[in-house]
Amino acid sequence: MKATFCTRREIFVLFLFLTVFVLIFVLRHMDILEFQPKFNSTIIMPRVSTHPNEIRSFCTFQPLSPEDALEEYLILDSTAWPETPLLSAPISLEQTSDPAHSTFTILPGRKGGQWHVGDQLEVMIQISDFQGRPKKSGGDFLLASLHNRKLEAGVAGQVVDHLNGSYSAVFSLLWEGDAQVEVTLVHPSEAISVLKRLNREQPNRIYYKSLFSSGSLSETTLCNVCLWPTQQPLCNYTDLRTGEPWFCYKPKNLSCDARINHYEAGYKEKVLNSNEEKLFQSDVNMKVYIRASGPASVTVLPQKEGQPQVKSSTVTSGPSGYYYQGVWRALGGTTVREFSTPAISQCLKGKVVHMYGDSTMRQWYAFLSTTLPGLEEFDLHNPRITGPLMSLDYANDILVTFRSHGPPIYFPPMETRVLHYIANELEGLIREPNIVVVITIWAHFGPFPMEIYIRRLQSIRRAVVRLLDTTPGTLVVIRTGNPKALTLDVTINYSDWFSLQHDKVLRAMFKGLNVHLIDAWEMTLAHHLPHDLHPPPPIIRNMINHLLSYICPQNGS
Repeated sequence: MKATFCTRREIFVLFLFLTVFVLIFVLRHMDILEFQPKFNSTIIMPRVSTHPNEIRSFCTFQPLSPEDALEEYLILDSTAWPETPLLSAPISLEQTSDPAHSTFTILPGRKGGQWHVGDQLEVMIQISDFQGRPKKSGGDFLLASLHNRKLEAGVAGQVVDHLNGSYSAVFSLLWEGDAQVEVTLVHPSEAISVLKRLNREQPNRIYYKSLFSSGSLSETTLCNVCLWPTQQPLCNYTDLRTGEPWFCYKPKNLSCDARINHYEAGYKEKVLNSNEEKLFQSDVNMKVYIRASGPASVTVLPQKEGQPQVKSSTVTSGPSGYYYQGVWRALGGTTVREFSTPAISQCLKGKVVHMYGDSTMRQWYAFLSTTLPGLEEFDLHNPRITGPLMSLDYANDILVTFRSHGPPIYFPPMETRVLHYIANELEGLIREPNIVVVITIWAHFGPFPMEIYIRRLQSIRRAVVRLLDTTPGTLVVIRTGNPKALTLDVTINYSDWFSLQHDKVLRAMFKGLNVHLIDAWEMTLAHHLPHDLHPPPPIIRNMINHLLSYICPQNGS
């Protein structure tokens, strides 16, 4: 009887779990059940929203397979940010996180206040509000790094939120000499709540347009992944192969097939009220250093005999690498070495390098095309800022190409003929040896619901898996996003917080696959130079050295 009772209970628990999962799945995809977009240039008559709070119904997604839907749910759950307790409206700045009243403290080392190479340094951070009162909840966005300017050394710290207003930052000590701690409040938790709301309620705050033309007639309309439903019909440009959604309002006098280009058209300027804007003030509470309550640096002694080396690390247990004498040293994976110009040509000899992504990937293409004397660029009669671009070193049989990813992409006018999705490009590659595929996709997805980014990566991953199955020798390298300089206008659409969330999703999506990551996030954070959307030349050179070290690894590495 006891065994029968346990079996029934297990069946009941399983049934309950399945019921809850199905309910969650249905609730998360109600917008799909309401309206499923048709394919390719068809006209859609959207229903008109009659309720001001009816938000998700206008941002629709195609149905996912059960496996992809479960993965989406699990990723969204694993990247969920701590909630901030509701403050009385309007928001009072005095109740929010203030870096000027916050401090960090270096905790004593385990060896009588001494630290050696290979040890870990722990820092406690206490966040307080503008009245100096310690915060009681978490959710602030903090960055931490350790530097020695004279040695040109640096490493990123791992920040842990204790959800009570205090945080830990842990650093691996990797060089002898001084190590200066830097802790930065990027955004208070209250600002994160605003950013989350913006992506939920106003994912169309960035404007894109397309020109439609036929004969003497021309007209321009708004386009986006998500468009507010009006009486005006939509042109549906959802990609037939990948299912990537894209819509434009239909011109009044032209067909959907008359669309000839895509371009950036500006952004909605007043999306925050005056109280919310106070949460995004440079030199006040946005990317501001937090002071130390005592010493801000330690002296690191030589490594003790028998102490293990700091080696392979993951994003959850330690840094991916560090700088020493201005050179990036990866921890785990391939050994990163420096390449002279002749060595770059020798490494790439006989290689075809396809680069896909945004302007941060175009930086890599520009580095190679301007550094290698034998690499000459073909005039494909495309704007350099948008591409596609192609360079060839005939003597060394080197081909390097760049193509931007498909919309959403905030670029100057691009002809629709060059708007290609990365997944489709990978499917169309000629399967031959010596192909290198380099991908980055992150910077243009800031204003949108995370589902859009997840689905884009799912389609790219499927294409990568097929490419590796059919051509196992292909090398696939993925560049992560990086921190950038922030102003109010940049932040509300492309905050580092959006980039951090995308970084987490990207790593989860490609974990376990035979692809290589170049950790642009840590390579930028660990460097002493200011953050920039387009990292400065010393960081780019280190990234290229890392890429080339994957293409031409040292024997045994």
